[in-house]
Amino acid sequence: MTEKQKPVLRFAPSPTGMLHIGGARTALFNWLYARHTEGTFRLRIEDTDRERSTPEAVAAIINGMMWLGLNWDDEIVYQFTRASRHREIAEQLLAQGKAYRCFATPADLEELRATQRAAGKPIRYDGRWRDRDPSEAPPGAPFVVRIKAPQTGDTIVHDVVQGDIRFANNQLDDMVLLRSDGTPTYMLAVVVDDFDMGITHIIRGDDHLNNAARQLQIIRAMGWPVPTYGHLPLIHGPDGAKLSKRHGALAVEAYRDMGYLPETMRNYLLRLGWSHGNDEIIPTEQAVAWFNLESIGKSPARLDFKKLDNLNAHYLRGMDPAALAQEIEALLVRETPPRRLSEVAKQRLIAAMPNLTERAKTVVELAASADFLFTDGPRALDEPAAKILTADARRYNAEYLSQVTDMPWSATALEEKARHFAEAKGLKLGQVAQPLRAALTGRTTSPPIFAMMEVLGREETALRIRALSQP
Repeated sequence: MTEKQKPVLRFAPSPTGMLHIGGARTALFNWLYARHTEGTFRLRIEDTDRERSTPEAVAAIINGMMWLGLNWDDEIVYQFTRASRHREIAEQLLAQGKAYRCFATPADLEELRATQRAAGKPIRYDGRWRDRDPSEAPPGAPFVVRIKAPQTGDTIVHDVVQGDIRFANNQLDDMVLLRSDGTPTYMLAVVVDDFDMGITHIIRGDDHLNNAARQLQIIRAMGWPVPTYGHLPLIHGPDGAKLSKRHGALAVEAYRDMGYLPETMRNYLLRLGWSHGNDEIIPTEQAVAWFNLESIGKSPARLDFKKLDNLNAHYLRGMDPAALAQEIEALLVRETPPRRLSEVAKQRLIAAMPNLTERAKTVVELAASADFLFTDGPRALDEPAAKILTADARRYNAEYLSQVTDMPWSATALEEKARHFAEAKGLKLGQVAQPLRAALTGRTTSPPIFAMMEVLGREETALRIRALSQP
């Protein structure tokens, strides 16, 4: 990378499944570094595995990136469409004597592996066609193209996260570049695409470290510039074991459906392996300003759902009420069957939001605590609410309503009237507020009930109380 050249980074997922949390963090780190350096962030879909790649997985990756707010520059590159370019480079390496045709049959290779297993040796190709003349093969025999890799010395991956990682070349065999049907392998395709896209920095999971050593062989054979590598430690579950399906939700869309905000996920994923002193709450704008590769940790990070919940609660409280109402509606629309909010319900929701967000940690909890605002009319009572609405409680509700019908309709005035009403009856405030809550929400828990009465309005409050005033 020249001094004046700005970094070009990429996120290159394989569309064989959903966008998972580890991939999302990789995408975030690449995006942040590109934005921090005013560089370029590219998206490449590595769809060379045609049997396992699906349009649904491609859509899930793109939707996940968009939901997280990780916008990419330029058009998406689809690796499969570039197969002819990948073959061109393999043919070039052949012509330069840096690759060769291998005519070993599947039976030959299986026999080789069996012999190596029996002798307790590592399983690797033995280079049997490396220096043979292709004319020794039967006419028309199928072949693969293999790189002629160095056999002595070391391949060193200079890594900004892991430090220098050394691989003995005699432990790396001559890997396949083109299969017998002429299709390029993943290893070749990645290197060619990175070069053609001008990628200067490759930030990815440390499960790709071995790949880096092999890909460097192609890069050096072609005389191409070596990118800056940074291999991220993997994410572990709360128990310290490698993250797997048994740890629960893994796909980004699952976190969305669990009620987490994109802002939360960006902040949380940033702190899974990157730090800035003791700062925990790092808004995206600040993350862009601070992000560097040197502060990426070497140790695996652990998922901590308690931290995630607390962080999400922070972002919920700071979010614009109208935007948060949109998040709730989006959640409801994804339900089966989908639910949509009327304009009246949306306005109620926005007005109630400061009270709703006081205790909620997720959008799901918000929606559940606000559902009495979504529709008009009498509430169906859950069992605890039904127990509270005794004959006396229903009578108190009706009497209280008669005293507030013509007064100014505000939470402060309604609560003050309830205090006077309770004192006159020899009751505590809660003995007046709880029956009102049960009648208005159908439950025994809700945001502050007098504030919710103000949100519901005079007519709707009266309708609900009157419907449940008779024993």
